[in-house]
Amino acid sequence: MIYFHWIAGSLLALAWFSRLVAAAVGMPKLADVSRPEWDRKATTPQGNPRVSIIVPALNEEAHIEQTLSQLLQLDYDHYEVIAVNDRSSDRTGEVMDRVAATPEAHGRLKIIHIDELPPGWLGKPHAMWTAANQATGNWLLFTDADVLFRKDVLRRTLAFAEAEPADHVVLFPRMIMKTPGERMMIAFFQTLFVFGHRPWKVADPKTKDHMGVGAFNLIRSSVYDAVGGFHTLRLEVLDDMKLGKIVKNAGYAQRNIFGDNLISLRWAHGAMGMVQNLTKNFFAIMSFQWWRAVLSAIVLAFLNLMPFVGTLLPIGWPRVLYAIALVSMFGIYVGMSWKSDIPPYYFVLHPISTVLFVYTMLRSMALTLGRGGVIWRGTFYPLEELRKGIV
Repeated sequence: MIYFHWIAGSLLALAWFSRLVAAAVGMPKLADVSRPEWDRKATTPQGNPRVSIIVPALNEEAHIEQTLSQLLQLDYDHYEVIAVNDRSSDRTGEVMDRVAATPEAHGRLKIIHIDELPPGWLGKPHAMWTAANQATGNWLLFTDADVLFRKDVLRRTLAFAEAEPADHVVLFPRMIMKTPGERMMIAFFQTLFVFGHRPWKVADPKTKDHMGVGAFNLIRSSVYDAVGGFHTLRLEVLDDMKLGKIVKNAGYAQRNIFGDNLISLRWAHGAMGMVQNLTKNFFAIMSFQWWRAVLSAIVLAFLNLMPFVGTLLPIGWPRVLYAIALVSMFGIYVGMSWKSDIPPYYFVLHPISTVLFVYTMLRSMALTLGRGGVIWRGTFYPLEELRKGIV
């Protein structure tokens, strides 16, 4: 058993310490467009680029008015907003039409109402594809119906995109968190994000690291057309991340940026709200393969729980290796606290969030296999079709 702890401790210490060092070196390289140097007008030799902001919405009557109102107050002068009412059964479409009738929306806001989803599509990719087909911008900004926007976000992001130059820009949102459970779960998600996705490597064309965020995917229209847009992703549950993947694989320049509170959203209500939201996605991340889901759950538990367990066992020197892993994990929490509203002491809740994430992964697998597909926003998508549509 002592040999197991030497091997396990060594692997964990190496994994967590190496990721801490990589993040400490790499994350500061990501630009923060909320800083003063990006507070300038974005220009091209042909003049200000036109931007089409696309907002799909399904049963979002609680949020859509505020989101559209804020988008209509942006301090950039060359853009349009295309909002899509995607088969809503509540008052979403009515609210959209009311906002479109205001003086501020005249000539700026267009509403599309979708009553029926064609075969072979998921609702959100279809809504965004439909809107993109009617867009007139040099850039397309895909966002969500519950995102809050500061008025200078588009101007600053375009200044960065044109200065780089970049083809696809992902702006990380500020998370609005109102309960300890939300902070605990989002802290774990961010840790997993840093460990597995390496945001600082996305700009490196030699790596496969890619990124996409549903709250803010800004892409050149020419690049969107070249990679096939959301028609390529018509059956992808992870449409935001997979957009980043096909852009990166096609060799275009992709960038991740911070922006403080330029955009913000509340992702979930409570810890179990996070579980509910992620249930749709987790089995899709595993390409709908049960063995990958089970193996990933085991690896996730080992990686995140064993450092805590190992430091408490009376096993001699291997405890030092577990302690190195644990301290490195805490170091990542400290680093994340500089860019989020989660204090580092939420590290002590890491084992609880690990158990909930493992549960979510297995729950996602069980529900998807049991139902033979995914139910999202009232629509059932068969598993056989989803597997065929994986990019």
